[in-house]
Amino acid sequence: MKSFADMLLSRSAFSEIVMGNTAVVRAMIEAGTRVVTSYPGSPTPEIAGAIAGIKLEDRPFYFEFSTNEKVATEVAYGAAVNGHLATVFFKSVGLNVAADTFVQLSLMNLTGGMVVILGDDPGANSSQNEQDNRHLARLSYTPVFEPANPQEVYEFYKAAAKLSQQLHMPVILRLTTHVCHAKQKVAFAAWNPSEFDKTPRFDSKNGPYMPLTSLVFPMKRRALANLREVAEFSEKQGCHQQASNGSRRGIITFGLPYLSLLDALAETDKKPDILKLGLVYPLPAGLVAEFLRSHDEVFILEELDDIIEGDIKRLAFEQQIKVKIHGKANAEAWIGEYTADKVAGLLSAVWPKLLAPPAAAPEVSAAVPPRPAQMCPGCGHRSAFHAIKQALKPEDIKVADIGCHTLGFMPPYEMGQLLMCMGASTGIAAGMSLFNDSRRVVCFLGDSTFFHAGLPGIINALFNRHNITLIVMENGTTAMTGHQDHAASGRNFNQVTESIPVRKVLEGFGIKHIFEVDTYQQQKLTDMVREAVAVEGFSVVIARHPCMLKLMREQRRKENFQAKMVSINQQTCNQTHACVSDFACPTFVMHDDGTIDVNPDLCIGDGSCLQTCPAKAINRPEARQKEAKS
Repeated sequence: MKSFADMLLSRSAFSEIVMGNTAVVRAMIEAGTRVVTSYPGSPTPEIAGAIAGIKLEDRPFYFEFSTNEKVATEVAYGAAVNGHLATVFFKSVGLNVAADTFVQLSLMNLTGGMVVILGDDPGANSSQNEQDNRHLARLSYTPVFEPANPQEVYEFYKAAAKLSQQLHMPVILRLTTHVCHAKQKVAFAAWNPSEFDKTPRFDSKNGPYMPLTSLVFPMKRRALANLREVAEFSEKQGCHQQASNGSRRGIITFGLPYLSLLDALAETDKKPDILKLGLVYPLPAGLVAEFLRSHDEVFILEELDDIIEGDIKRLAFEQQIKVKIHGKANAEAWIGEYTADKVAGLLSAVWPKLLAPPAAAPEVSAAVPPRPAQMCPGCGHRSAFHAIKQALKPEDIKVADIGCHTLGFMPPYEMGQLLMCMGASTGIAAGMSLFNDSRRVVCFLGDSTFFHAGLPGIINALFNRHNITLIVMENGTTAMTGHQDHAASGRNFNQVTESIPVRKVLEGFGIKHIFEVDTYQQQKLTDMVREAVAVEGFSVVIARHPCMLKLMREQRRKENFQAKMVSINQQTCNQTHACVSDFACPTFVMHDDGTIDVNPDLCIGDGSCLQTCPAKAINRPEARQKEAKS
């Protein structure tokens, strides 16, 4: 099998089974993309993983993880107006961070072209909401391609790049979680690399690039004119497909719901006609109107919000097309992923005789136990929360933030009662502290989020003298999305770089009350938190410990690595069960008789649990006995 680099850089045409996130990297290469930027967030990090498979010296474009999505968008924009085809990618809520810049991109003359890859998340598989970013596309007059599978991810990216270069405007490639992660055998074209002209080509005469009052209206007229050209393009070659089955019923859909629709209709011989859209904004009005006229009833099948449904109903009204249009009939149609079962249910509600009744679900012989999300064995955050809880009162207010440490809100730690978005905890905590003399306010922030969006809230708390305590959960990486480096890591995506330590940043702000300790020193951390919350004004505790999942992966790659694990002294154990009920490391297993064992598949032998047992029944980590060879 070819290596990642050999596959992605192949000069010859080939086919390979790949994820959507991998297929788009090959598309970037074939399209001649020169600058790619991002901030990590599911479902898109594997795009960077594919890029990392190509050695830096062989990479045909520049790539960086920027400090946040707004900066990533600005770096890509700067490259685009300098004449280079650029791409930025991030997850759904990343567009919220980038929005201040993003909404103005269509006003600008992007001479090199720019593709914005959005990883939207129907079903909220890894996000705090289900936001439909097609709304922001309309707000910003930005066209949207909507692929359904990895083959279309590859083809639609190239189409988006070409359109963007022709019209000098941004174009969105909207992926959803299961399009990003789906695997398919994709047919790739040959690649004939052209020489990279690195000459800076920015010229202010291509502008204006200054959206001042006197220039805003001409710039907006240009954006609207571009959108009309895109609509004409969409009518002729917008990656649309039609399937005619001779029915007077029709379905208009796009993206992943199209594949679910095919599954739902697989067993019926009464298949409706299907119009699958590829470029969903602006709507190909002529194509849709023709489809509406040729059917008595049309069902609009789209995940999340009723954006296309509203456009099509307006189109039918304006052109006086006599057709019954079905869409979202209840709140559940707005919620969750459109799986095949859900699509079948939606169709059956409108056309009851279309599908055969579903087979009865088989009886479940045994209930499947719940498996709540949890922190990894040895996670420094677990030790931190165990220690911090001892320092706080039940009535104290704890504000959470985004990251692995968000899981601290779960029992038994209960370290978090409010959560909004990355970097919001300090600002929210500041508001909670106002007119509050009786309940102490503590907020949490990860070190990656500290650099991403945490600094303004910290400056505000210091500037306005808010009486709160910030606990920075420092584990040295962007752990939740796959261990990407950040500004304090000492390297970026491409090379070793100067580290920007969290403490030095805080000291540079002039913060006087800074405490710092390794989270495995639990008693010391408890004492520091007590001292910090007693400070009148703003105080910071840096609770640091390296991400143990990342560290253990690195250790296991070493030849002399020897696995260790703790053990339980059953004679000493008095079955207080603090290891399970208070510390809650998933390594510990409690049996029906109350005895405790250690799961050898989970324990990493870090020993952070030793200090949590009041009976001192947990033995120090020892090397595991190697299994005898048969």
